[in-house]
Amino acid sequence: MLKPYFHKTLIEAGCDEAGRGCLAGPVFAAAVILPKTFKNNLLTDSKQLTDAQRYVLRPLIEKEALAFAVAQVNNLEIDEINILNASFLAMHRALDKLKLTPEFILIDGNRFKPYKNIKHECIIKGDGKYLSIAAASILAKTYRDDFMKEAHNKYPNYAWDKNMGYPTIKHRAAIKQFGTTNLHRLSFKLLPDQLKLEL
Repeated sequence: MLKPYFHKTLIEAGCDEAGRGCLAGPVFAAAVILPKTFKNNLLTDSKQLTDAQRYVLRPLIEKEALAFAVAQVNNLEIDEINILNASFLAMHRALDKLKLTPEFILIDGNRFKPYKNIKHECIIKGDGKYLSIAAASILAKTYRDDFMKEAHNKYPNYAWDKNMGYPTIKHRAAIKQFGTTNLHRLSFKLLPDQLKLEL
C-alpha cells in the first residue's frame, strides 16, 4: 500500500518524469498535489501497470487532485543541456504550472535541482512508495505516450506507437535504414558501434 504523504501538514507535490532513456522525443514530467485523504487501490508505479490501467487512472487523478500539471523538454533542449538537467527542467516547468503552490516537493529518484526556496525530498523508487509520485508517474507516462503516438503518424517507420521512442531493435533498425528525424536526440548513442550511422 502506497503512503498518502510524507508530511502530514504541508501541501505536498509529487514529481516524476518519463522518457529519460528514449532515443527520440521529449522528456515529460508531471507534478501532482493530492488530498491527504486520497485513496486508490490500483494506483502504483506506472511501470507496474498496464497501458489500459494507466489510462483509466489518469482522469481519476486529474479529477481528484488539488492541482496537477504536465510539462516537457524537447529533444533539442536535451541535446543542449543533457538528459539529467532536462529531467530537472521538465519537473521545474511542471511545478511552475501548478495552480496551487506546494510547501514541499517529493521527487522520484536520488537527485534534484532545488526549486525556488521549497524544500524537497528525493525518494529512490518513490513511484512505488508514495501516492503523489505514483500519480505523477502516470500522468508523465501517458502524456508522453500520447505525444509519441501522434509523432508516429508523421514518422511511421520507427514504430513509436509501440516503442514510444525507446531503443528497441526495431527502432534502431529503422534509424540504420532511414536515418534520424527531427525528434531524435543526437547526443544519445542511437546505434551500437557496429551499426554506426554515417551522418
